[in-house]
Amino acid sequence: MAGKELNYYAGGNTAKGFYGVFESNMQGLERVFILKGGPGTGKSTLLKKLGEAWKEKGYDIERIHCSSDNNSLDGLIIPALKFGMFDGTAPHVLEPSVPGAIEEYVNLGVAWDSNRLAEQKDVIQKYQEKISDAFQAAYDSFATGLRVHDELEEIYISNMDFEKADDVTRNLIERLYQDNKVVGKNANVKHRFFGAATPEGSVDFIPNITENIKKRFFIKGRAGTGKSTLLKKIAAAAEERGFDVEVYHCGFDPESLDMVIVRELDFCLFDSTDPHEYFPDRPSDEVIDLYELTVNSGTDEKFEKDIKQLTDEYKSFMKKGTSYLQEAKRLHDKLENIYVDSIDFSITDTIYEEISGELEQLEAIVG
Repeated sequence: MAGKELNYYAGGNTAKGFYGVFESNMQGLERVFILKGGPGTGKSTLLKKLGEAWKEKGYDIERIHCSSDNNSLDGLIIPALKFGMFDGTAPHVLEPSVPGAIEEYVNLGVAWDSNRLAEQKDVIQKYQEKISDAFQAAYDSFATGLRVHDELEEIYISNMDFEKADDVTRNLIERLYQDNKVVGKNANVKHRFFGAATPEGSVDFIPNITENIKKRFFIKGRAGTGKSTLLKKIAAAAEERGFDVEVYHCGFDPESLDMVIVRELDFCLFDSTDPHEYFPDRPSDEVIDLYELTVNSGTDEKFEKDIKQLTDEYKSFMKKGTSYLQEAKRLHDKLENIYVDSIDFSITDTIYEEISGELEQLEAIVG
């Protein structure tokens, strides 16, 4: 029987620039490969091929997706083998030191025809500059959108009852954890993104990430109604009690949280508002609406004009940022074609076989 897969991001195109949390997900790994090499050298293909092969062998896998290319991967983890492989090139340059892990850098650039690439050095540099400019323009647009979003939040913050908000959070923590406390164990906290701003717009993996969770809380509300604050307190409570916790950051503002999962207690809570709005579809699902519970009645109606203006402005900057990501992807595809034409893929196939061989040795050791 094929194994299961967990899909998420470990890096995102955000209002704070590119934001990566790869190292957090390397915890517990004992064998780590970091892939080097330019575009078109087959890093994502290698990750996909290896993941699919070991999934078919019955192993659960974690696919770490690329926020700048909807069809690419940035990483692969096989938890049972304590194995991970990651794209270690810009913008997520990885030079980690993972305690207890044996790390190895795999240079797929050995498959290049360096002479052919040297002939197009100037063209390559121009593409690199244009791609960098496009990403920066996207980040600038998202940053402006965040400032507008902050103005929108202020409307609700100024009309919010913080005592009620504290009561909601306190009661929820008591309900979720009761007297549970893991003794003799420190919490393992992993930071991730369930979604990202991509060239194809906002994408998320919420259904996949939560499919095996028994109790799901859909956190509703408006901007500034305390969704992220509630999630931060839930995550802190889990860590204080020694429970392992998955912390999913906001793909727009990485300093905010969008989801918390405590699998040991079989529950998750997530921000279920646009652009990742979902609705309950299981009997055990539950909605917590912070607007209804904590904000002065009639706030939407009272500030309707201002809310609409700020929302429209915010969305326009998000759309503009997405268009720059699309431009970066278009340019990257052209740059990639230059490298693809200069690659000897028989060499990358050999590298794949060598890594597969090492995994088989790990499998034999694990038993």
